[in-house]
Amino acid sequence: MDAVPTVEVSWFSALCDDDYEFLGVPDEALRSSFEHCRTIALTAEKGGFDNILLPSGYALGIDTLSFAAAMAPMLKRMRLLTAVRCGEMWPPQLARTLATLDQMLGGRLTINIISSEMPGEVLASGPRYRRTVEVMKCLRTLLNGEHLKIAGEFYTFDIAPPAARTVSGRAPAMYFGGLSEDARAAAAEGADVYLMWPDTMPAVAGIIADMRQRAAAKGRTLKFGYRVHVVVRETESKARAAASRLLSRLDAATGDAIRMKSLDHASIGVRRQAELREAAGDEGYVEDNLWTGIGRARSGCGAAIVGDPDQVLVKLRAYQALGIEAFILSGYPHAAECDLFARHVLPRLAHGPLHI
Repeated sequence: MDAVPTVEVSWFSALCDDDYEFLGVPDEALRSSFEHCRTIALTAEKGGFDNILLPSGYALGIDTLSFAAAMAPMLKRMRLLTAVRCGEMWPPQLARTLATLDQMLGGRLTINIISSEMPGEVLASGPRYRRTVEVMKCLRTLLNGEHLKIAGEFYTFDIAPPAARTVSGRAPAMYFGGLSEDARAAAAEGADVYLMWPDTMPAVAGIIADMRQRAAAKGRTLKFGYRVHVVVRETESKARAAASRLLSRLDAATGDAIRMKSLDHASIGVRRQAELREAAGDEGYVEDNLWTGIGRARSGCGAAIVGDPDQVLVKLRAYQALGIEAFILSGYPHAAECDLFARHVLPRLAHGPLHI
């Protein structure tokens, strides 16, 4: 019998004020703080997850790199997928910071590259993603311990790498996502793992095929990740009831306001999540067990796999069959849903850290 392929399974720590019992209803006990987000991360480590995404925002929540540094000594096994926003830090200094974090984690740092506009900045998609490519090149070169010489559109350097080096002596894996033409071109040129938000099975297959072709044209290969929420309960009816309960106190105006706060609310990826909601049935399901109701109260990743443990497992394995090698999961409230998934589904998945 052929061995079941392994997949990296990550959770999400709500550093950007994105934790609720009822979507759209703020709860002081769930607001982003060091203590609350630490609890989520430690729950994920105890539950057996391979990695955890630490998102980054400016207006909401707490600082990502500071949180990562504080958590590093507390984690004995799990990786940290630490988001960095291109343009927010000078690349050589960012490389030094990331190398230091990797040392603190014993070589378990991974990087989520974010190509968002900076607070107060208006930058068109083309130049914004060209800046992202330059940042990825700078970080990869310096974190590989190599001399960086670049005369780019945004950065001009002729500089030796920082003394601080990663444990492996190589750059950590870079995870990156985006649906636009500019984003896909940037991923093909500089990323290690291309991340997708929820979509239908045919659409996911099409994106993977397109990105494989784009990367091959650059003489590169990509691995593929999938970012999605989960609602898992002992039975399908209980899972669907839990999903409906999440929206039971949300009004449309509040949901609109939440989505508009995000700097990426006008992106092609966010528009695609809206299209899925519009194509869904009356109960919000766009295909078997893929529920779009989450997107009524958040920007970005806007759908959840909803079902009993068998159904959730079947759905995840179907994505694996398409070529997905990493999942980044979340649910509401994050610590509670993390524990449910860890008990009901994670032990049945052959999983482990993604190797680049």
